[in-house]
Amino acid sequence: MALAERRITATEARLEGLQLVKGGWSSAARSDALQRLRQMGLPERRDEYWKFTRPDTLVQPETPKASVFDNDERPIFDGFDRLRIVFVDGVFDAEASDDLSLEGVSIERLADIADKDIHWAKDLYGVLEARGQSPVARPFAALNTAFATDGLMIHVTGKPSKPISLIYTHAKDDSDAILHHVIRVDAGAEATILENGPAAARFNKCMEIDVADTGKLHLVRAQGRDHERRAVTHLFARLGEESTLKAFTLTVNGVLTRNEAVVELTGDDAIAHIAGACVGDGDFHHDDTVFITHDAVNCESRQVFKKVLRNGATGVFQGKILVKEGAQKTDGYQISQSLLLDDDSQFLAKPELEIYADDVACSHGSTSGAIDEDALFYLRSRGVPEKAATNLLTLAFLAEAVQEIEDEALAEDLIERLENWLARRS
Repeated sequence: MALAERRITATEARLEGLQLVKGGWSSAARSDALQRLRQMGLPERRDEYWKFTRPDTLVQPETPKASVFDNDERPIFDGFDRLRIVFVDGVFDAEASDDLSLEGVSIERLADIADKDIHWAKDLYGVLEARGQSPVARPFAALNTAFATDGLMIHVTGKPSKPISLIYTHAKDDSDAILHHVIRVDAGAEATILENGPAAARFNKCMEIDVADTGKLHLVRAQGRDHERRAVTHLFARLGEESTLKAFTLTVNGVLTRNEAVVELTGDDAIAHIAGACVGDGDFHHDDTVFITHDAVNCESRQVFKKVLRNGATGVFQGKILVKEGAQKTDGYQISQSLLLDDDSQFLAKPELEIYADDVACSHGSTSGAIDEDALFYLRSRGVPEKAATNLLTLAFLAEAVQEIEDEALAEDLIERLENWLARRS
C-alpha cells in the first residue's frame, strides 16, 4: 500500500466513531479543521518531525489501556490557594470543582456555550491552531479542534487574586479524552494557570493563548503519576507588544508524552519563555517539540529543557527559532540537555535556527552526558552516600529549567516532587 493511501486509511479509521459538533459559533472552525486534517493525514514515523517518536498508539482507533495509579502522595499544588477546576477522563466534574467565578477573569465551559451563535472565543478557537500548521503540520491539533466537546474559555480581564488550577484525573483504564482550552489575556491583565494530573489513558489537549499588549500569563503544569498513560499536547500562543508568556512543564511518568509549543511574537518587546524538565525511568518516551517565531523588534525568547533518563528511557527535543526579516534586536536562547544515568538510555535532539535579520543575538546548544565523576567523588568524600549524592547532582542539573518559574513557592513545590520521585527510585 502506498504511503499516501496508508495515511488516509489510518486517518479515516481514527475518525470513525468521532462526532463533529455542528451548529453554534465554533462550527466553521471545526469543519475547517476536519478538512485540514483529512488533507494532511495523521502522522507516520517517516514524517520528519515524528522520526524520533512513534505515533502508532496515538493514531490507532483503539485506546491503549493504562492502569490507574494510586498512592498516598499529597496532590501537587494542594498547598496553594487556587480556583480548582476538575476534569475526570476529560469530563468536567462539577462536584469536585469550585464555582467558576473569580474577580478579574471569566471562565466558561466549551460544552455550555457550544450552541451559541456569538462568542468572543470565535476569534481564537482553531485560529491560532490553524496558523501553527505552517510550516510544520500538526495533525493531532487539527483533530482536537474538530472534535473537542469540552474545555475552558478563559478571558482574563484583570489580575485574579489566585491561580486557576486545572486538575485532570484518570479514572478508567481505557479513557480517551480530548480537551480544548482558549485563553485571552487583555491588555495589562495578568494570570497564573496551573495544570496537573494524568488526564486519561490517552489524552489530546490543545491550548490556544492570545496575550494582548502588556498582558502576562504564567503557565505551570505537571504531567505524571499514571505511568502507562499516553498524551499529545499543543500550546499555540500569540503575543502582543510588551506582553509576556512563561510556561513550564514537569513530567515524571508516562510511557509516551509529546508536548508541542508554537509561539508567535508579533508585538515589539514581547517575551516568551518555554521550559521543561523531565525524569524518566524504563519504558519512558518524552518528546518536546517547540517552534518560536520572532516577527517583531526587540523580542526575547528562551527555550530551556532538561531531561534525566535511565533504564532505557528516551528523551527527544526538537526546537526551532525563526527570526523573520525586520525582527531586529531579537534575543533568542535555546538549550536542551540530558543527563543519562546509564548506557541504555538515549537523548535525540534537533536544534534549529533560521534567521533573516542581521541585528540579533541567537544561540542554541544541546548536550548529553553522565553524572560528573569529580562532583560525585567530592560529595562522597564528605560522607554523602552515593545514591543521595547522585540525587543532589540530578536536582542541580534540573535547576536551570525549574528556575524559569517566576513564582518561587511553585518552583519549590515542584523541586520537592522531584526529590520524592528520585528518593522512591533510589
